[in-house]
Amino acid sequence: MSELILLVDDDQSLRRVTEYNLASAGFRVVTAGSGYNGLREFKSKSPDLVITDVRLGDMDGLELLEAVKKVSSDIPVIVITAFGTIEMAVEAMRRGAFNFITKPFDRDTLRLSCQKAIELKTLRLSNQLLSEEVNKLTGVLGMETANSAMADLLNTAIKVANSESTVLITGESGTGKEILARLIHKGSHRKTGPMVAVNSAAIPDTLIESELFGHVKGACTGAVSNRNGRFQTASGGTLFLDEIGDLKKEMQVKLLRAIQEREVTPVGSDSHDKVDVRIIAATNKDLRQEIAKGRFREDLYYRLEVIPLHIPPLRERREDIETLVHHFLNKLDAPSGVRFSKQALAVMMKYNWPGNIRELQNIVERCIILRKDSVIEAEEVNLPFSPVSDEVMIPEIPEEGISLGAIEKGLIKKALRISNGNRSKAARLLKIQRHVLIYRIKKFGL
Repeated sequence: MSELILLVDDDQSLRRVTEYNLASAGFRVVTAGSGYNGLREFKSKSPDLVITDVRLGDMDGLELLEAVKKVSSDIPVIVITAFGTIEMAVEAMRRGAFNFITKPFDRDTLRLSCQKAIELKTLRLSNQLLSEEVNKLTGVLGMETANSAMADLLNTAIKVANSESTVLITGESGTGKEILARLIHKGSHRKTGPMVAVNSAAIPDTLIESELFGHVKGACTGAVSNRNGRFQTASGGTLFLDEIGDLKKEMQVKLLRAIQEREVTPVGSDSHDKVDVRIIAATNKDLRQEIAKGRFREDLYYRLEVIPLHIPPLRERREDIETLVHHFLNKLDAPSGVRFSKQALAVMMKYNWPGNIRELQNIVERCIILRKDSVIEAEEVNLPFSPVSDEVMIPEIPEEGISLGAIEKGLIKKALRISNGNRSKAARLLKIQRHVLIYRIKKFGL
């Protein structure tokens, strides 16, 4: 559906011409011949954009602008006038106008201004949706995170959300890869379309082709009628392919063709179905290592990894743990006053979190149910594995202090030297994944 514009102008002939030009550009237009009628139409129709003349007779156009902004500050307003001055333009902008256009103006000028105003409104809405969705991922409202890698990740997700580029999300199990995929979908122009998720590891090899591409009646056992696959179901939206590293090579070839050709062939059919989907894939595996071992196609990897996003494990963003704990207390509807003691939080900060955020949520939920009192103590946390020792590989700290970044950089350089520059081997020496090492190599300019 095209965007709705409210046009307010007391000049009937100019109003009709402007309405025609905007309608010709594909906009829906509702008009009003006075300020009060315009305000009434605004409240009843909820337009995406308001265009108002300054001189309206019963109400000044700048007063109408102010009234619109009081109702909804996100609605852009374009002010037009035949008596424009610099002072009037400055005042209109001060009150929140998107643009100030003097008459006479050509139709292309107004059309372009309308398009830019609506794009801005859409972008603001996308950012709001992203902010709300990121709350589920980070445990805080908005884009707040104390971890620089996480902040970079979220900023990149915002930038790429409204593109059509394929995204590959990597990270350990439990870090929130599907949640990140959903926030990208919600921030895209496809947000009104479906978001369809497929776990490649959960579907038997004999059924994966039918599940992705559909089948025709009689194509296989149990195919009693034609059935659409996930590609067809997701058309117009986003297809999230989770655990893509577990897909067998035979299916990798067919998936690559579907992505390249933007069409699929249902099992048992000779015809092709055109599909319009944005692909977001995710894996907890190092696909470069899988390629080296002959288990993953290199051409498919490069087709998927147009935009790589790596979610750091929880042990690498310990500074967010306390905030996440408070978030889960709220999310799980903990009784008022229930909290973790400082000692309990300290134990959680030392733990390695192999299950990441999912494991943290489970621990918080268990503690809420089994707590002895409103304050949850350290012994009640009862982590399943021993905490990581504080003393592992930590040098003496001199009185003047020491650079943590320099230590990390030095360890990476040493691992690269020992491995003769082999990044995969260096990553194994440092007990991190290869793409994490590459991120840090770029970070330190090595």
